[in-house]
Amino acid sequence: MAEPAQLPPDPTVASDEAVKAQLPPEVVAQSLGEYMRAWVSRIAAGESGVLPVVAAMIIIGLVFTVLNPLFLSPVNLVNLFQQSAVFMVLAMAEGFALVLGEIDLSVGFVGACGAAITVQLVQPLTTRWPWFAAIMAGLFFCAVFGAIQGTLITRLRLPSFIVTLGGYLIASGLFLWILAFGPFSGYPNLAGESVNLQVVYNLMWGSIDPTVSWIAAGVVVVGIGASMYWSDHRRRSSGLVAPPLSLTLIKIGLIAVVAVVVVLICNTNRAVIGTLEGVPWVIPIVLGMLIVWTLVFQRTKYGRYLYAIGGNAEAARRAGVNLAMIRTTAFVLCSVTAGIAMMLYASLLGGMSNNVQGGQYVLYAVAAAVIGGTSLFGGRGRPIHGVLGGLVIGGIYNGMYLLQMSIQWQYVVTGLVLLAAVTIDSLSRRGSISGAMGFRF
Repeated sequence: MAEPAQLPPDPTVASDEAVKAQLPPEVVAQSLGEYMRAWVSRIAAGESGVLPVVAAMIIIGLVFTVLNPLFLSPVNLVNLFQQSAVFMVLAMAEGFALVLGEIDLSVGFVGACGAAITVQLVQPLTTRWPWFAAIMAGLFFCAVFGAIQGTLITRLRLPSFIVTLGGYLIASGLFLWILAFGPFSGYPNLAGESVNLQVVYNLMWGSIDPTVSWIAAGVVVVGIGASMYWSDHRRRSSGLVAPPLSLTLIKIGLIAVVAVVVVLICNTNRAVIGTLEGVPWVIPIVLGMLIVWTLVFQRTKYGRYLYAIGGNAEAARRAGVNLAMIRTTAFVLCSVTAGIAMMLYASLLGGMSNNVQGGQYVLYAVAAAVIGGTSLFGGRGRPIHGVLGGLVIGGIYNGMYLLQMSIQWQYVVTGLVLLAAVTIDSLSRRGSISGAMGFRF
């Protein structure tokens, strides 16, 4: 009896290797070795993650250190982070729009309006508001402005580019009106002995006591480490997918190393005359925002809806996602986060003035988010991308300032880095799509 002829392989069936290459390493890895192999496969498939921006940070650090050894001095590193903080938070704000495949051009001046409101309300000769109420008032303005823009975009289906461009112009006018209030017309400042003025001023310039800095760092490391360990442990106990235990311990160890290095640097005396030690308050502020927004993006249903809409809005709608509500809320959170960023900027300047370059800062926000790894095409991006991208831009400006290079070179280099980041993003998406098409058809 003749053996039955074997049928040719079905081209629509994916091979195990091809499927694994498309899945997160945590899904397919049962050990650290398997995780690393799956991670390498994802990089080969075009999913490079934060590797390009980390490589860029290393290159920037090496180049500027060779050209000027002061670049990696404790004093300059603290200054670098303070200067980059505004870029980082603005990039986190812009991430809410970019993940949806949208853009918000108004964040610079909307945030500036909120910051100007706060600075005006804490003036001791006029309104004398408590600092916390003044900050909440500024953020409330940003939330309302973001809600209006989000409603126009979602309910009337207007392009976000046009709506937020209009918002940019409107907010720039409102900003000048807000500055005109009170006795400090044009430049309300934070100088004075008032507690409310000093609290807002110390958002950027205040420092935590060195001993308290060590204690706080220990608490943060233990808290984050315990959260990561127990979260993964519960998933393993429930039979769900979780990273290998060894990988979790390595991540906790890296967090501890970073915390120790940061506190050691910040506890070095940075004053030319006298003593200036301790972790600046801006570091826990940015870290707190990073943790909160990361939890929102990665651990909540709302975050999953953001990614779903950015990846395929029609599919998300058919799955029952309320597109209008999610999109509107995203623009609200974008504006509120921008308000926090510009309050840090006001603290950095010691007040607000009509010299604020809101248009320039929104471009930096988009550039920082994209350089960090957030996709301009939607569906991909995390708050950490904004932080890393902000550090890259801050590092470029800080290093060129130390070298006394002209502002023209700063613009050119930042633009080239942005173009490189967009190119990597486009090529990685093209590689991912071609890889997926390769085993689907």
